[in-house]
Amino acid sequence: MSPLAWRFAVRELRGGVRGFRIFLACLALGVAAIAAAGSTAEAFRQGLAGQAREILGGDLAATLEQRRFTPMERAAISKMGQVSWAVSARAMAEAPSGERRLVELRGVSGDYPLAGKVELQGAKSLADALRSVGGVPGAVVEQALLDRLGLKLGDRILVGNTPMIARAVLVQEPDRLSRGFALGPRVLTRLQVVEEGGFLAPGLPFGETARIALPAGADTAPAAKQLTKALKGAEARVRQRDEAAPGLRRLIEQLEYFLGFIGLASLVAGGLGVHGAVSAFLEQRKPVIAVLKALGAEGPLVRNLYLIQIGALALLGVAIGLAIGAAAPLVLGALVAKDLPIPALFGIYPLPLLKAGAFGLLSAAAFALGPLARARLTSPATLFRHDLPTRFAWGIEIVGAGLAACALAALAVATAPTPLAAAIMIAGVVVAFAILWALGLGGAWLAGRARIGARGSLRIALASLAGPRSAARTAAPAIGLGVALLAAVVLIQSSLLRQVAEVAPRTAPALVFTEIPGDRVTAFDAALTKAFGVPLTVDNYLRAPFATGRISQINGKAVVASQIARSERWAYDNDISLSAIGAEPPAAGIVEGHWWPSNYAGPPLLAMEAEVAKAGGLKLGDSVTLSVLGRDIEAKVAVLRKVDFGGFGASFPLVLDPAALEGANLRHVAIAKASKAQEAAATRALGVDFAEVNVISVREQLEAATELFGRLALAIRGAAGVAALAGLLVLAGAIAAGAQSRMREAAILKVLGASRGQILSVYVLEYGAVGVVAGAAGVALGCAAAWPVVTKVFQAHWSVDWTGIAALVGGAALLAALGGLAASLQALSRRPAPALRSE
Repeated sequence: MSPLAWRFAVRELRGGVRGFRIFLACLALGVAAIAAAGSTAEAFRQGLAGQAREILGGDLAATLEQRRFTPMERAAISKMGQVSWAVSARAMAEAPSGERRLVELRGVSGDYPLAGKVELQGAKSLADALRSVGGVPGAVVEQALLDRLGLKLGDRILVGNTPMIARAVLVQEPDRLSRGFALGPRVLTRLQVVEEGGFLAPGLPFGETARIALPAGADTAPAAKQLTKALKGAEARVRQRDEAAPGLRRLIEQLEYFLGFIGLASLVAGGLGVHGAVSAFLEQRKPVIAVLKALGAEGPLVRNLYLIQIGALALLGVAIGLAIGAAAPLVLGALVAKDLPIPALFGIYPLPLLKAGAFGLLSAAAFALGPLARARLTSPATLFRHDLPTRFAWGIEIVGAGLAACALAALAVATAPTPLAAAIMIAGVVVAFAILWALGLGGAWLAGRARIGARGSLRIALASLAGPRSAARTAAPAIGLGVALLAAVVLIQSSLLRQVAEVAPRTAPALVFTEIPGDRVTAFDAALTKAFGVPLTVDNYLRAPFATGRISQINGKAVVASQIARSERWAYDNDISLSAIGAEPPAAGIVEGHWWPSNYAGPPLLAMEAEVAKAGGLKLGDSVTLSVLGRDIEAKVAVLRKVDFGGFGASFPLVLDPAALEGANLRHVAIAKASKAQEAAATRALGVDFAEVNVISVREQLEAATELFGRLALAIRGAAGVAALAGLLVLAGAIAAGAQSRMREAAILKVLGASRGQILSVYVLEYGAVGVVAGAAGVALGCAAAWPVVTKVFQAHWSVDWTGIAALVGGAALLAALGGLAASLQALSRRPAPALRSE
């Protein structure tokens, strides 16, 4: 660029940023959203990384399910460093009043924790809280258990058949995040107490974890390989400290991308504001451009002159957005850091800011270079006639805009945790934007045709909609895109919230009973019938044997988990639940095949979940080898079925005929539909003769999920509102860009006899129509985007929140109409004579 272009650009920039406020706001809004999402996610990642050792409970952890480590395995683990041992099980806790509740019971060795600190209320230390007094061991419990059972510290509780004294409230365990979801409040006691209480008997669901503190300076990666080799064949899960919470890391990445995507969509929606602001600015500079060209300035000089100014202002807008985005997590940390369930290290991180800045600059280039091409290629005579062409002319500017748009999409895909999903979302935004643009053009065309038969204010409003500065061409796409994002979020939220709060309680069981003794099932059914006060039928009660097994071979060949689709790999690389059922159960969901007779006694037959079978390439008649209870069973696939894992039915991925497991004394599981009163009565009654049976309240889990989902959805809906705000900024920009011409139009109408009320109605009708069209189109596109997410990704029932939809369309129309009202008041603020004389 020549020094002359820089000199002229700096001179014009001295006049300030008037006319570029919308430009700056659109850029700053999108960049701030992307920067805030990235910075917040990085704060959580750094928090997890900084406390990885505390979260895991050591440098390494090895976990076994359904059995304990052998003496040889213990010796190999102990050689690696200091070791803390812990066992976990589920049991029913009972208060002296008879109230009972399922708890997550943990027994820990004396050197727990190796890293971090257990936070307690009511005791000086963990050792002091867990000591035995009068032969009764101590325990620390969560406040939720005390509240549910009506207890206070110092009271005695019965966990299974083991008495304990609640001596302290468990506030926080350093390794809680690494252990995942819990079905009930946590109870922590000494390892010996759990061992002697019978919670670790063969066949019961329990696990044991060894946490290892390596010697100072030891590298975890070689140590993890050594530990894996030492436990070869033990089916143990070995983790390093940087793998303490992989599920949380994935969740943070996905949430960062989703919120960042909303920011990117805001940038795209606000791109129209950028485009409009640059076009309006060049419209105002027509006399300057005309003089420069008349004096011999060439097109490149004109382009560079304004490119420098727009580039400088783009940098300013991006800087404002980065400042807001960097500050937002710091404010969040100051307000809610103590209430966050995940450790976070709030600060200013360069990488998320650099990424947000790149998004902002590419967006500015993609939308601002086009108008520069029109200015460069327009002759001085045309400029003096105030007639800038509306069509783009091919040139280096258009090529640059296209390259910037492609780079914007490529950056979004490259930085996403799932590139394919990112590409689909980017393509969806592009298609939606194109549809909304086409609808805007179509709306302007229809308005031009409809004005022929209209009269009065409506005719003038339709004529304005059909004109070259119509808001239908400029603001409608941006408003529609913002409404589409909000609609998609609202519809996904309402469908999933309804699934959790309404559909699931109707279709899912209210209670799940586990660890029912196989030799006492008749007595259990009788006790439950008495507690419910109504007969047990297939409509309100189902019971079946329960076991776990692993698919080891398919058609005689060993299973290679890496060759199985990732979505179904869980069924092939872990033990999964199975049952042995005679007659066809209710709602069996058979897709192919026929269920065996209730008295079948031939070679083993298997009913398999259809998607699991498809992932393994299985069909009817194929053979599957299952490792169950220490022996291999080769069964023929006789039934393929669709299993509703959250519904009221036999929700086992694998079901064998009863003869296949004959002689095995299997424990049973049962599900029941019950009212809250029946649930309380059954929980209390089973404590007398079936204290070992775990009672899981599905209703409580659904209520907790509803509350959690409601909080998360509110935050995401607020983030989606950023895109809608970008649309409103574009509307404001369209109003500001056409302010001068609107004043002249209003002045002419007043001279011709139009009243203020008529002029006001013209503007309200024009912009209100834009809001209605953009809102309706945005809602339709939001429905199209939300439906596959709800039905295919979450596999939930589709439902439409008509109240929310009506609010979105009405809100878009109202806000657009208010924008029209503001435009009309601005146009009417000047008297006709000065407005008509002004140039």
